[in-house]
Amino acid sequence: MNDSDSPGTDPLVVRTDSGWIRGTREEKVRSWRGVPFGASTAGARRFRAAEPVPSWDGVRDCTEFGAVAPQPTYSWTDRIDGDEDCLHLDVVRPDTDKQLPVVVYIHGGSFIVGSSHMLMLRGFQLAEQMDVVYVSINFRLGALGYLDLRSLDGECSANPAVTDQLLALQWVKKNIAAFGGDPDNITLMGESAGGAAVLTLMAVPQAEGLFHRAIAQSPPIAMIHSRRQSTFWARELVNRLALPRATTIDTLREEPFADIVRAGQSMMWRAGELRRLNSCYAPTVDGELIPDHPFEVFKQGKQHQVPLLLGTNSDEASFSKYILQRSSARARAGHRLLASFDQEHAPEVVAAYGGSHARADFAALLADALFWAPTVRIAEKHSRTQPTWMYRFDFAPAALRWLGLGAMHSLELSNIFGDASTSRLKMLTTMGNSSDMENLTVTMQQHWAAFMHEGRPLDSWPLYDAAHDRKTLIFDVEPHVVEDPYAERREAWADYDMHEWGNGSTDLLDRLGYAALSFE
Repeated sequence: MNDSDSPGTDPLVVRTDSGWIRGTREEKVRSWRGVPFGASTAGARRFRAAEPVPSWDGVRDCTEFGAVAPQPTYSWTDRIDGDEDCLHLDVVRPDTDKQLPVVVYIHGGSFIVGSSHMLMLRGFQLAEQMDVVYVSINFRLGALGYLDLRSLDGECSANPAVTDQLLALQWVKKNIAAFGGDPDNITLMGESAGGAAVLTLMAVPQAEGLFHRAIAQSPPIAMIHSRRQSTFWARELVNRLALPRATTIDTLREEPFADIVRAGQSMMWRAGELRRLNSCYAPTVDGELIPDHPFEVFKQGKQHQVPLLLGTNSDEASFSKYILQRSSARARAGHRLLASFDQEHAPEVVAAYGGSHARADFAALLADALFWAPTVRIAEKHSRTQPTWMYRFDFAPAALRWLGLGAMHSLELSNIFGDASTSRLKMLTTMGNSSDMENLTVTMQQHWAAFMHEGRPLDSWPLYDAAHDRKTLIFDVEPHVVEDPYAERREAWADYDMHEWGNGSTDLLDRLGYAALSFE
């Protein structure tokens, strides 16, 4: 390496613990793209815990984004995108030399799709406006990352994707100072499945000390798998691949990754289990990396003791208003959604939503089951020991209100990241009064930035105190604070057991064709 490549003369050339990398400038930021933190997950490493990337000589060019993790494209073909050599991350920071707080972002996508460099999530505006070093990470998805295959013969990790995220956090802790980031001021942030990943990592003992604050937006944290549930899906995957029932993990390692992804998509849509909230993919309670369900960890106060900011959108599942046409079908579906978790308390919860007969009530029930009720439960437990702030995002542009969709799932990302033009709904979100959108963006970015820099949002956002007033900040045209929003719904959920799919119907797995196995 010559002098021109040294960090002292070129701030875009940075030394990591694996080797030198070169980034690029774009507008007002510096960025390093496709920075490897983990070895390829192909071949013998498929389904195993992540391993650090091997070192390299010379200066590695990191000016182009890396491959996404293998995932479906949801196109008219069955084309699969991505590559198993996908463990890399992207770093963005303002074009200054200041030491800054760090944000590590975990993308959403139902544990199935997404990447570190989705257009919305590239973080150029966020890094510049919030004055932070922004790190977005890639990790394995779907059947390759979020399916526990230990019920098959062979060696594997129960949680490949979680090991990827853990390895990325360890990389950030060791290397981020070279990018001008403060390794003692790291905020872990994610939305949707990424929000659930944040809360899961708060319950992972090995993540101790790797982050100092946490932000979880719309986290479906009740979707954590039990070993029994994962066994059902592992066998279903083998069946969809048309392989013998005695198939081993080593046999699956010989299959093309695209075929595994296709089989995983087939079982998700055709097994009919989504109507019971039986998701194919999620972290699994394995008794080791994830010692217990996050609900239980938070209940016992064993989660990482860091300040937490979390919340949901008011119309997370508004699309579901148009799925079922008859009120009787919505009522049956509402009960079926909840009964497989807790058959005893499901009727009480459904009753709090008018029996889920009306379209709006059914949509609210689904949204609260997936997002709001589990988030409230986490906020309740965490607020007993650490500062906790809860929000509800109500803002919706005129077009979305007119369509009856409201503040849909992930809509708040346009405000947080400060670039509505990158939203997939930009044709709808940019219609109407742009000043309302712009003002709310400024407000939310100020709160998020204050939390990242100081460990608390602005003073206008009061603490969430489950023992007293449950104050929640409502983000709308005029942000305001509400005490204990949806109190009657919250009380209806109080006794409902969200811990484990299948508990509400002891014969459910038998009726689906699998023994209700128990594991030590």
